[in-house]
Amino acid sequence: MPKILNTLQIRCYQIFFGLVFISFFGSQVNAQQAYPVKAINFIVPYGAGGGADSRSRQIGLELSKILNVPVIVENKPGAGGNIGTEYIAKATPDGYTIGMGNFAPLAVNKTLFGNLKYDPETDLTPIVLIEKGPLVLVVHPNSPYKSVADIVADAKAKPGVLTFASGGIGGSHQLSAEIFKQSAGIDMIHVPYKSGAAALTDLMGSNVNMMFDQMYSAMPSITAGKLRPLAITSKKRSPMLKDVPTFAEVGYPLVAVDNWQGLVAPKGTPKAIVDKLNAAVNQILKDPKVMEFILSQSNEVGGGSPEDFAKLIKSESTKWSAVVKIANIKP
Repeated sequence: MPKILNTLQIRCYQIFFGLVFISFFGSQVNAQQAYPVKAINFIVPYGAGGGADSRSRQIGLELSKILNVPVIVENKPGAGGNIGTEYIAKATPDGYTIGMGNFAPLAVNKTLFGNLKYDPETDLTPIVLIEKGPLVLVVHPNSPYKSVADIVADAKAKPGVLTFASGGIGGSHQLSAEIFKQSAGIDMIHVPYKSGAAALTDLMGSNVNMMFDQMYSAMPSITAGKLRPLAITSKKRSPMLKDVPTFAEVGYPLVAVDNWQGLVAPKGTPKAIVDKLNAAVNQILKDPKVMEFILSQSNEVGGGSPEDFAKLIKSESTKWSAVVKIANIKP
């Protein structure tokens, strides 16, 4: 009799725990299928008013329409994008904290700072590339430099004298100039500012010799005749600057730079949620109004799979870590 009771008890326990497992697993699946059921926090690792902020708000607004929940954009600037990116990396991986993953925090800062509290490769999940855009080398309209060749010749004649401005150490402004220096075999002085706008203002005041700036930022001043463009870092000429050559055309093919950004989430975010967000953003990027706005800023519309974005981050990290080491850039 005891053996029969023990067998029944064991069988009851098996049924009980089986039901518990099914109930738990089923609820997890349903939760992912129902996602999202509450507001999503969208973290921007830079201040209000910049390119990352404006694009995040544009994508966030459209994302809220597709997912039928509020998408709350929150700026967490500081430390070259590290503070906001770290916040994303350390958030609960449930799809309710996502954010903008940018060029420097994902591909540069690990080498530049050396002591990050997050690892872009292991602590974040790439979701989708949103856009990428070239930079343009600009000088004051009264500058004696009419071409890239003029700059190279003068820099070689006067090593360590010419200056280039940037919006901060380790960003795409500086790194574009550094890879140009390395390609041309010249030496110039880096003058970092607190923002790209401040750097551009000083360039227009003739206080520095040149600057690599994002196309969307430089175009108004170029159009107004306040800046002279010499070359762009894209692989082909921009429709907005048809007469301006690429660096490859003037003999420096390695000066190929894109300032890019895309959607990321904490590592461990369920694949079903990542795929849902990826599909939603791909849908947004195909909207004619969104496409027109991105293209009007001389940027390239992103899209693609999470794997595509991950490959871009990895290749860019390899490229820029080498540039940072050769230039011996320190924060």
